[in-house]
Amino acid sequence: MTVYDFKVRTIDGQEVSLDHYRGKVLLIVNVASRCGFTPQYRGLEDLYERFGKNGFEVLGFPCNQFGKQEPGTDSEIRGFCDLQYGVRFPLFTKIDVNGPGAHPLYEFLKKSKPGFLGTKRIKWNFTKFLIDRTGSPLKRYSPQTTPGAIEKDVQAALGGTS
Repeated sequence: MTVYDFKVRTIDGQEVSLDHYRGKVLLIVNVASRCGFTPQYRGLEDLYERFGKNGFEVLGFPCNQFGKQEPGTDSEIRGFCDLQYGVRFPLFTKIDVNGPGAHPLYEFLKKSKPGFLGTKRIKWNFTKFLIDRTGSPLKRYSPQTTPGAIEKDVQAALGGTS
């Protein structure tokens, strides 16, 4: 199984298969607009702008499960990301990442790359998963890990391109 086996809904409401991203390196992130880590949107967009031409995509999944830090509608979230951070990377509809309603994609990611001490839960907003060109999870990063701190891993996954 790979991430390509999952379907997701874009923030504009269209269902898409992650197979659309086949052959690309992906960074899948659960995001929120009212979080102490929200400024990471800037770093995520920077990575996307720098490496997008080399086959890199950031996929943002808004989530309201942590401190109710993403209370807005999909339209409000899109507007915030556009206005505050100029986000151009793909955003998807708000999902749950933990619990009985967790999106199947996140169940797969958590099982593939457990967190610290083997936890199968997402700790907080801005947990990141780096996915290789075959759709397999490579690494999991904590919310505290900034996008800039994983740049070298992104480059390596892309085959050393800059």
